[in-house]
Amino acid sequence: MGVRVVLEGLLIFVLGSIVGSFLNVCIHRLPVGESVVFPPSRCVSCGAKLGFIDLVPVFSFLYLRGRCRRCGVPISWHYPLVECAAGLLFVLAWLRFGATWATPGAWALFAVLLIATLIDLRHGIIPDRVVLAGLVLGLPLVALQSWAALLWGAAAFLGAGLFMLAIAVISRGGMGGGDIKLAALMGLYLGPAGVALALFLAFLAGGTVAVLLLATGRKGRKDPVPFGPYLALGGIVAALWGREIISWYFGLWG
Repeated sequence: MGVRVVLEGLLIFVLGSIVGSFLNVCIHRLPVGESVVFPPSRCVSCGAKLGFIDLVPVFSFLYLRGRCRRCGVPISWHYPLVECAAGLLFVLAWLRFGATWATPGAWALFAVLLIATLIDLRHGIIPDRVVLAGLVLGLPLVALQSWAALLWGAAAFLGAGLFMLAIAVISRGGMGGGDIKLAALMGLYLGPAGVALALFLAFLAGGTVAVLLLATGRKGRKDPVPFGPYLALGGIVAALWGREIISWYFGLWG
């Protein structure tokens, strides 16, 4: 691996971690209906406005030893984890798609999936504003790849949404509205084959975990289990390695 590739990867990781810092703001504020722009970032414990040294992604957490510089209250580990995850996903997308419009498209999708995952895990919801932001970003980014990609994406948007809606109706509420909208959004970015793979992986992972939770007694049959994280997992895998997985699958059948 050349020096240039390493430097580009580091720069993209930094960019992704900066975006991840903003995603943390969204994760904290969107569920409670706050603006993600105003007021400026502040400590969730003491309310003190954060300075530059407090806002450097990943580094600030390490430098401050995981505590607020003013009140000393521990900072949640999810902040640096989201920043690192965003940085890593940005690098993987760049390595996968290179200097094409598919790269910023993947970045936008991954950002939405990270927000949806953390909010669903913490609050059991996927806010409409998250999906709407992904739609506003996705339409031009997919169109810039090609008009065919946009048309197939629109078809997958409708198909995935209707498929998830049918499951929600059949299961009588077993699927949340946020999951339906997120799956539809994934269709726009991934296209028909990609979103089909993503949904298959999501149901496979979600079903496996649900069985384990039931078997160990950690969840009952009527206890809700957030499905957003599994949709996100399926979407990320399908975006980065979907073509290879689909080709491998059909190769098994000759």
